[in-house]
Amino acid sequence: MLYVIGIGPGSQSMMTLEAIEAIRDADIIVGYKTYTHLVKALTTDKEVIKTGMCKEIERCQEALNLAVQGKKVALISSGDAGIYGMAGLILELVTKQKLDVEVKLIAGVTASTAAASLLGAPLMHDFCHISLSDLLTPWPVIEQRVIAAAQADFVICFYNPRSRGRADHLARAFDLMRPYTAASTPVGVVKAAGRKKQEKWLTTFGEMDFENVDMTSLVIVGNKTTYCQDGLMITPRGYVL
Repeated sequence: MLYVIGIGPGSQSMMTLEAIEAIRDADIIVGYKTYTHLVKALTTDKEVIKTGMCKEIERCQEALNLAVQGKKVALISSGDAGIYGMAGLILELVTKQKLDVEVKLIAGVTASTAAASLLGAPLMHDFCHISLSDLLTPWPVIEQRVIAAAQADFVICFYNPRSRGRADHLARAFDLMRPYTAASTPVGVVKAAGRKKQEKWLTTFGEMDFENVDMTSLVIVGNKTTYCQDGLMITPRGYVL
């Protein structure tokens, strides 16, 4: 049995009961070292296999190998495993290698909804997720998606917005959006949602400061109807009030 688990943004209080039960049921926990640390209170009596960044294929293959041997394995991802997590890679490996192994996918709270709940209600109308990491997606493809989303007036949730190796990606995305996005458009940022160093702030598209944004941040850019009031970011659903 292989559980593929989304552990949510960080705190155990934001994990689903199903995720907690699956971790408790597993014999072995496999995950990126930061994520295994986030669930250490649940894994004190278990074997824990940690890997570093850019070891996703190796991590998934090891989890599958153990599951094929009859072990109960929990492969953990932050947020939801099916949103920029390990669920897709696991299913690709299972189908390509024709493995006879039971896989159970367990949903988690993804960064966009966790951040939205802290900012107000910015996702009440159509929205999209765009990752600004070009490790697996060519930057020209990302550019096309950013422009299309801005033209269509989606609320945009930017994952992986900025890192040391790609410090200018969020600024470049904003430059692409500028012809379609007013300077007064609200922008919300949540950093390390659900973790001890959680931060959040509201700004505008025109006044956005990129320097405090990092890979633990989720950036939400509103649409033409989004507004801020009393410290809350709100995108109307369309009800007549």
